[in-house]
Amino acid sequence: MDRSDPDQALLQILVQELLQHLTEGIHVADCDGRTLFYNHIAGRLDGIRPEEALGQHVLKLFPSLNPETSTILLALQGRQPAGKQVQCITNMYGSKVYLESTTIALKQGDKIVGAVDISRDVTQVKELTEKVVDLQSELLTRRSNDRRLGQAEQAHFAVNDILGQDAKIAALRHKILRVARTSSPVLVYGETGTGKELLVQSIHTASPRCQGPFVSQNCAALPAALMEGILFGTVKGCFTGAENRAGLLEAADGGTLLLDEITCLDIDLQAKLLRFMQDGFVRRLGDDRIRRVNVRIIASTNIEPQSAVNKRVLRADLYYRLNVVALELPPLRERGRDILDLAEHFIREFNVSLNLNVKGLSREVEQIFLKYGWPGNVRELRAVIEGVMNTLDGEVLTAQNLPPYLYNANESPLDICQVENMPLQAALAVVQKALIGRAMQKAQGNVAQAARLLGIPRQTLQYKLKAELPNNQYNAEI
Repeated sequence: MDRSDPDQALLQILVQELLQHLTEGIHVADCDGRTLFYNHIAGRLDGIRPEEALGQHVLKLFPSLNPETSTILLALQGRQPAGKQVQCITNMYGSKVYLESTTIALKQGDKIVGAVDISRDVTQVKELTEKVVDLQSELLTRRSNDRRLGQAEQAHFAVNDILGQDAKIAALRHKILRVARTSSPVLVYGETGTGKELLVQSIHTASPRCQGPFVSQNCAALPAALMEGILFGTVKGCFTGAENRAGLLEAADGGTLLLDEITCLDIDLQAKLLRFMQDGFVRRLGDDRIRRVNVRIIASTNIEPQSAVNKRVLRADLYYRLNVVALELPPLRERGRDILDLAEHFIREFNVSLNLNVKGLSREVEQIFLKYGWPGNVRELRAVIEGVMNTLDGEVLTAQNLPPYLYNANESPLDICQVENMPLQAALAVVQKALIGRAMQKAQGNVAQAARLLGIPRQTLQYKLKAELPNNQYNAEI
C-alpha cells in the first residue's frame, strides 16, 4: 500500500513520456472539453504551444469549430466519429491546417470521462489532391465546350507498345484488342513492374472511348478519408473546408478510369464504388443531386485477386463485378528470350536519350539476364540498363558493368565446404561477399535496404561494394 502512490506517479510519467515521443499529435480533453494533455507534435501541427493549450477549452483553441464539428466534443457527447476524419481547422491565431484525426472517447465504466484525439498533418496532401481535382474539373469543363482533349488526359501507349514474342504476351495483345471493343469492367493482375498501366492504356487507346479522357488514380497514394471526395466529388460544407468539386468519376465521363492498387481502397469505399458500377450514378459528398456518368472502370492489383479476397483487402462482391474480364501479365522471369529483346530495346532507347552508341550485351551478360529472377520485372530491367549506360565506357555491356547484386545472384549458393580449409580472413571475405550479394539481390539493388538487411550502415556497404568489385556499377535507387 505504501508503494501505490509512487508506482502511480511513475506510471503517469511513463505514459506522458511515451505520448511525447509519438509521431502523431495527441490532444486529450476532460469531460468538459478542457485540455489535459497536449504533446509537442500536436503543438507543431496546430501552431499552438503546449503550455498555452493546457487548461483551455477545445473551442477556444480552435474557434472555427463548434459542438457539431469538433470531433472531441462529438466524442464527449457519445457521438463517436466514424474512423478517420479530415478537417480544415483554424487555430486561435487564425492559421489554417488540414488534419486527419482519429478521436476516441475515454470511459470509466459506462461514463465518458474524456476524449483523446490522434492527428497527423495532411495539409500538403490535401492541397495536392485539390489541385489534381481542380485540374480534372478544368479539363472536364473544357471538354464540354470543346471535344478536343488536353495532353494531360490522353493515354500515351497502344497495344504495339507491349513488346515481346513470348506466346503469353502475343495472346495478351490479341485479347486486349477484343476486350477494347466493349465497356465491361476489367481486372488486371500482375507483379510489381510488369507494366499494368501500359496494358490499361492500350485498352483505352484501342477502344471506342479513345477520344474520351483517360484518368488514373493510385488508391494507395491518398488517405482513405480523402479518397471518397476525390472519387465522387464534394459540395461546399459537406465537411469542414470542403468546396464544390467534381470527382475523378465525373472527370473520366466518356472515357476510362484506372484504379491502381485497388486492394488499398478502403473496404467501405469499395462498397460505394460497387454501387456506382451497378447503377452508373454519382452523388457528390453532401449533395442531394445525382449525376449519370458513363465511364469504364479498370482496376489493377499486384496481389493475386482470389488471395486478396481471402485476406479481405478486396470485397468479394466488388471482385466479381470487376472480374468480368480478367487479364494477367506474366512476370519477366517466365518470358524467356523476351528478356534479351527488352534489354536491346532499352539500350536503343537510352542510346538516343544519353547520346551513346552501345551495340548490345555480351554473351556472359545474356546468360546472367536469363538466369536472374527479376523480382522487379520489366521496371527493374529498364533501371539496370539505364544505370549501367550512365557510366559505361565501351560499346558492349559486360558482366563487370553490372550491379553487384545482379552479378552475384548467379553464383552458386555458398557451401561451408568451400571455405573450411581456407585461412580465416580469406574465408570470412568469401562469406561476406556472398552475404552482400544475397542482400543486394533481395533488395533489388537498393543499397539502403540491403544495408538494413545486413545490419550495417549504408556508407559501410557502399565502401565494401566498391572495394570488392571496383569495376561494377550499381544503382542505389532501383
